[in-house]
Amino acid sequence: MDKDSQQKLQELQMLEHNMQNILMQKQAFQMELNETLNALEEVKKTSDSVYKVFGSIMLKADKEKTITELEEKKKLLELRNSSIDKQEKLLETKAKELQDNLRKSIEKDQGKDKN
Repeated sequence: MDKDSQQKLQELQMLEHNMQNILMQKQAFQMELNETLNALEEVKKTSDSVYKVFGSIMLKADKEKTITELEEKKKLLELRNSSIDKQEKLLETKAKELQDNLRKSIEKDQGKDKN
């Protein structure tokens, strides 16, 4: 394998590593978004008092303020998820291009070896 192909292979490995990191972040944000959506749903449908946990204590909270905070958190998490989706697609595109270039380089080298 020539130097150019080795460099492309290393770059591809870095992209794959970055993709794994992106996927872990995406999973974490998705879990947090699901928790936020569940909390928002529960707060909206309850007629009882609402409580929030602060550290190791639980305090009574204003229901409307809590709903507003949860809706803002939901928007922020959706924005982060959207950003991560864009990063993921960009990395996938770069990886696909690099794989194609690497494949062509290897095939070209193999063709030279046959002659």
